[in-house]
Amino acid sequence: MGRAINVEVDLREVRGDTNRLIKKFIKKVKKEKVIEKFLSKKYHEKPSKKRRRQKRQKMNNARKAEQERNKKLDIK
Repeated sequence: MGRAINVEVDLREVRGDTNRLIKKFIKKVKKEKVIEKFLSKKYHEKPSKKRRRQKRQKMNNARKAEQERNKKLDIK
């Protein structure tokens, strides 16, 4: 199954603000990719499909990063 993931946020970290506590918790969960790991293990995925999906995701991320760079440099 893998290692257990414990994501915790202490009230002292956010100085008692519950709204910041929730936001910080959500941010830590996203950083640890808890939801993505759960969903990926929910169904079996063939290794070839997994590689294709990861390659597509890398290409999309690269395209988005290039668009952001071009936007900052004001290139059309």
